[in-house]
Amino acid sequence: MKSRFTTRTFANRRSNSKKNLNINIMSKINKFKIITIALVVAVVSVNCDNDDSYGGSGVSLDFSGTYVQQDQMARPAINTVFVASGQPKDDFNAAIPSAMGAKYQSIFQSRLLALNPAFTTNALGQTAVQFTGLLATDVLNVSTTKKTTFFDGTNVLTGRALADDVIDVELLLIFGGSTGVSNPTLTKDNVNANDKAFGTTFPYLASAW
Repeated sequence: MKSRFTTRTFANRRSNSKKNLNINIMSKINKFKIITIALVVAVVSVNCDNDDSYGGSGVSLDFSGTYVQQDQMARPAINTVFVASGQPKDDFNAAIPSAMGAKYQSIFQSRLLALNPAFTTNALGQTAVQFTGLLATDVLNVSTTKKTTFFDGTNVLTGRALADDVIDVELLLIFGGSTGVSNPTLTKDNVNANDKAFGTTFPYLASAW
């Protein structure tokens, strides 16, 4: 009996030691969680302040250095299709928009005629020189008085609405000929709608997947 009692007592002590150890570990974990939550709340409180000023905190932004334009993409796919990869594309991406037309019109024209050797005029009545002169200045025009659209048959490049099928418009102007009906297999990408509908309130974009 004495031996059993000693064994049981030792077992109970080991059990109690494990319980105390578990309690200490859980206590430390809980303290760590509380500290972490407090830090997160503090950071969120600072960053969510409606006051746009720095409030004398001494924080300042450093805008020194040389900034370089790295990319140019106003009208979808124009840069991708008409400018060769490598150094030519790097140069185009760094070009000043006001200087693009003079520098790149002839390059765009050569590319246009390589894509469609039969090109004479497009649905806007533009010759190859006129059309590529427009494309080479890769900016997105916006009219403050006309309907905002990439092209609706009447208004041309007065902006860009979310639902504008800009790729179809570009393909039509490149391959559609003067009436817009030539090469029908090349004037559409056959992507006729988004996979999700646009929203009805600002910013109107569909939610992510």
